[in-house]
Amino acid sequence: MLIAAQCLLIIAFVMISLLFLVYGDRKIWAAVQMRKGPNVVGVFGLLQSVADALKYIVKEVVVPAGADKTVFMLAPIVSFVLAIIAWAVIPFADGWVLSDLNVAILYVFAVSSLEVYGVIMGGWASNSKYPFLGSLRSAAQMISYEVSIGLIIVGVILTTGSLNFGDIVRAQDGNLGLFNWYWLPHLPMVVLFFVSALAETNRPPFDLPEAESELVAGYQVEYSSTPFLLFMAGEYIAIFLMCALMSLLFFGGWLSPIPGLPDGALWMVAKMAVFFFLFAMVKAIVPRYRYDQLMRLGWKVFLPFSLFWVVLVSFFAHFELFGGAYARWAIGG
Repeated sequence: MLIAAQCLLIIAFVMISLLFLVYGDRKIWAAVQMRKGPNVVGVFGLLQSVADALKYIVKEVVVPAGADKTVFMLAPIVSFVLAIIAWAVIPFADGWVLSDLNVAILYVFAVSSLEVYGVIMGGWASNSKYPFLGSLRSAAQMISYEVSIGLIIVGVILTTGSLNFGDIVRAQDGNLGLFNWYWLPHLPMVVLFFVSALAETNRPPFDLPEAESELVAGYQVEYSSTPFLLFMAGEYIAIFLMCALMSLLFFGGWLSPIPGLPDGALWMVAKMAVFFFLFAMVKAIVPRYRYDQLMRLGWKVFLPFSLFWVVLVSFFAHFELFGGAYARWAIGG
């Protein structure tokens, strides 16, 4: 019963956050364009996301005549469920985690790698060339940037000596507050991880799988009602997961940035909110890349650079250079 209650608590947190993420995304985009954004439904438009969700739920589910109906309906469910279950190993404070796995990073990496199958299934089952092209684009894009994300995370693992998120956060604890966190020794990788996260989650300026100008909204063009809502929810939950990973891997997770202030889950949530704000700002101000530019960036820039960084961090960690900043496992945090 306790585990079931904890699962429901995490799902409730993610789903309630989802409503505010969509609202915040639209508000930030509107502010950049000097518009009001959502402002009618509820106070300051806060219930706009709820109204939109209800609209999707009550609409008729339309399945194309030539579609593979089973796979067509399964695809959005796969995307949504995989996005949710990745949160099982994300700690919000010391001990506040559903499953404290020793290989938590491998679990998240495996689950996030599977999310592309929902997109491919949706594009193929629609029995239309436009969504199929969008799904193939998504597969190529996500595979390309997962390689870079994996190598970036290897650098953090080498520094910590553990695959457990709790150990990674505790290794960043110290008397210098935010200057003990991994963003400082791993600064180039913070930028690469952020950009790779944008591409991994099909977020602008890398939303090529759903580029309206070429693909008429991509892999989900044949979807409507609740199945489309599940696709969109899965995408936003994956974005929020990337915000959580950035907080845990580079910015101290639940640790306070100022020595003396108490640590806690509020710091973790606040950092995730800041990173989502950055995601939203990039969407509002950065123009979309061409597909060849996207793939060139992933394979010819990010992959060699992240691989070089792994070798460099291995050297720094082995010889415990820079006061052991890259060998926290050796100096005890």
